[in-house]
Amino acid sequence: MDLTLTPAESELRREVASWLERHVPAKALPSASIQEGIAARQGWERTLYDAGFAAVDWPTEFGGRGLNPIGTAIFYGEYVRSGAPDRLNRIGLGLCGPTLIEWGTPEQQQLWLRGILTGDDLWCQGFSEPGSGSDLASLTTRGDVGETGVLINGQKIWTSHSRFASWMFALVRTDPDSQRHRGLTLLMIDMSDPGVEVRPIRQMNGGADFSEVFLTDVVVPYAHVIGPLGQGWQVAMTTLRHERGSGLNTADHFAHLLREVCSLIPPDRRDDPGVAEQVGELVEQIEAYRYLSLRTTSRAVLGRDLGPQSYMGKLWWSQLQTRICQFGLDQLGEDALLADSAGDIVPGLRARYWLSRAAHIYAGANEIQRDVISERSLGLPKGRAS
Repeated sequence: MDLTLTPAESELRREVASWLERHVPAKALPSASIQEGIAARQGWERTLYDAGFAAVDWPTEFGGRGLNPIGTAIFYGEYVRSGAPDRLNRIGLGLCGPTLIEWGTPEQQQLWLRGILTGDDLWCQGFSEPGSGSDLASLTTRGDVGETGVLINGQKIWTSHSRFASWMFALVRTDPDSQRHRGLTLLMIDMSDPGVEVRPIRQMNGGADFSEVFLTDVVVPYAHVIGPLGQGWQVAMTTLRHERGSGLNTADHFAHLLREVCSLIPPDRRDDPGVAEQVGELVEQIEAYRYLSLRTTSRAVLGRDLGPQSYMGKLWWSQLQTRICQFGLDQLGEDALLADSAGDIVPGLRARYWLSRAAHIYAGANEIQRDVISERSLGLPKGRAS
């Protein structure tokens, strides 16, 4: 693996860094948990779109920049280092869009892709259910196949950002006699349909980033079904493959987070050898993740199957961000519990910590990731991972 950038890659880095320096908002945008924040961030997404940076890894014919995995990593590395706002439509850009590019018809691509790129249409994901989380194949939301479309009845839960979403891509069971992976269908649901009810879930950090969504007699036309009826599992695997490799989960992202956390260490503890040792361990873990990511990127550029390596990456980054946030809260001690401590910084750290715990579940629970790694990489019998 040659880590030296080509002249074209070096020029791309300079171009991206220069553009971000000129356009990143000087003042932090409002939180995406409120309508004002949504509007402000949609404005930023439009700015990225106008510059051709909305989805740099998408093919050019679909409105992207057509960058390979190395170019994509360069863009996101500079994006994080610049302090640019968190991306608003990550589910649409990172999951729904690539799935539509691979499985959608030309009419479906024309209908949805541009709204994803501009940020005008926000998306949420309807996979998890009250009784089907990590075991996605056990879902029970029903889709009755009719003459004009699919009649949906059921419930989805932990649907991120569904309060503000225009569309949901959901997995439902269209064959009532099927079991497990068979008989499932992936389709797009209009969140403005009167049969869709969104109930926000208030979290212990005070936010409501997740919701439960009730679907009652929601009619989805066949034009909004992605892939063949009954073959939704294959389509969903495309979505999950992209979810495990989210572009912003880079080593630079975690290095930036660690710098923020270190700024909160009380002055009287900054010379503590024990604290320095913990920081050093986190730096080592970030650098180990950096080289794991580079190895994964190298395989992707060569067109090789990522295999269990993508599971290793997801397991690593999901635990790493929790460790960093936990370290910061540990350094603050009882101050971390005070609502008004350190202005907005500490509440923000608390929110990140609890949200980081969710990363242990989405894109496949970490317990499942360990099972896959143990079976496919280590050749262990099923059920032996710890």
